[in-house]
Amino acid sequence: MTVAETLCDPCVDHEALSAARSDGVGLCTIVGIEGGFSRRLGAQMAVLPTGRTVGSLSDGCLERQLASDLAQCDAPRVVRYGRGSSRIDFRLPCGGGIDVLLDPTPDRAGVRRAIKELAARHLTYLDLPAPSPLRRRRYLPSLRLRVFGEGPEIDAVERIAEAAGVDSQIVPKSALSLGNSSKLPPVDAWTAVLLLFHDHEWEVPLIEEALSGDAFYIGAQGGENARLARVAELMRRGIDESEIARLRSPIGAVPGCKTPHALALSAMAEIVGLYDSLHDRD
Repeated sequence: MTVAETLCDPCVDHEALSAARSDGVGLCTIVGIEGGFSRRLGAQMAVLPTGRTVGSLSDGCLERQLASDLAQCDAPRVVRYGRGSSRIDFRLPCGGGIDVLLDPTPDRAGVRRAIKELAARHLTYLDLPAPSPLRRRRYLPSLRLRVFGEGPEIDAVERIAEAAGVDSQIVPKSALSLGNSSKLPPVDAWTAVLLLFHDHEWEVPLIEEALSGDAFYIGAQGGENARLARVAELMRRGIDESEIARLRSPIGAVPGCKTPHALALSAMAEIVGLYDSLHDRD
């Protein structure tokens, strides 16, 4: 695989890792943060032999400096940028300080193993070399979305997911049988399941199916009356209350949306926010 081909990875969190599989590509990793900063610990950027960068460690103020510094490294080293740095000619606009591991020759075998595991939808790690205080970098499989439903809401979610580069599986009501599950394979822990029905009698078998998997998010459109009816039916079917509690309703980061597009945006914001929080778990 060429470097150019690695740039097509739809998950931003994997872009630098994907580029680093190629010889001659260096890897920059944030291994310490002091004060406020716009990226999380472990954020990465790859530097190609041409000086081009893949991924992002800031909003444009740091990339060129990192590429220049990495080009002068012949072994891994940690460099402080911003607050606490001995370099008076470079400061971060946020006023904080970050420690960055500059690795001119990252472990190619480890990178390729991690990419293979991510492709198989497995949580994975990359060991970081000394002198990094962060011993390994953790990677999640990319966000996926499975959506059941009908009407303009499902169309809006599909458009927003496509624009955001989120891998989505759209299952319209016409592809389902009333009273039955979808018979699709169970989803993994990095997949969200969203139900967008106006006719709520289609939902319960699909909710049962979703609860049998590992989805980090299961949400169903509807108001309070619909929520109470769902809960009652799920309990009647013998679903444990702790499992029913996994179901989110109403959906969305913004309550009371009145248009299909607003509801779709609100639901996607909630899903992306919850997926993002998974990065902070051990």
